[in-house]
Amino acid sequence: MIIVTARDFRGEQGKYFRMVERGEDVVIKSRDHGSFKLVPVTDDDTLLSKKEFLEKIRHAEEEIDAGEGKDFATAEEAATYFRSL
Repeated sequence: MIIVTARDFRGEQGKYFRMVERGEDVVIKSRDHGSFKLVPVTDDDTLLSKKEFLEKIRHAEEEIDAGEGKDFATAEEAATYFRSL
């Protein structure tokens, strides 16, 4: 793991981004704001705004109210269904 100051990070961002891409841990330490770890965003990550997230929940609630929900008798049944997606 490498720990860099916010000042050093600002001066050499590309260098530290490349390190993270190679799998190295990079922590940026700020006197005023604490410490932050750089991590790459992957295809498995889902980035939603709070507004988008709440809209998806509202839509799901509407589907349930319309009888379009999915019922499971057991947790295993639910797990099997979700693995199939």
